[in-house]
Amino acid sequence: MPRNRKDQPPKLPTVTRTSDDGRFALELRCAMTAKTRTVYAQTFKGELSQAARTREDTWQRAVEFLFERLVVGWTIDDVPTTGQKQLLLRFRMASADERAWIRTALREHLAEWFPEMQAP
Repeated sequence: MPRNRKDQPPKLPTVTRTSDDGRFALELRCAMTAKTRTVYAQTFKGELSQAARTREDTWQRAVEFLFERLVVGWTIDDVPTTGQKQLLLRFRMASADERAWIRTALREHLAEWFPEMQAP
């Protein structure tokens, strides 16, 4: 049975961050639940696992966590990628330059929309 428009949850706001050269663009959510923020804080501090982690491993997990929760779309050289599964697959095969840009974009986004959260 199709849902009525009034039954649809409201569409959350997003913003697009574009690289200086225009090659990359991320569409990012501007809202995050309290539970997601708590899980992120635990991830960043490395509290989710008892296994010893390096700082680099914790940092990478934090970036991937934010990418999964905030990115709605990623355009590279005018080729869009959407959908949670496709975005994560593309992220995992990103080049070092792409990952560095994503990290910078996520840091800027956190500073603007979630200033209370620690950026990776």
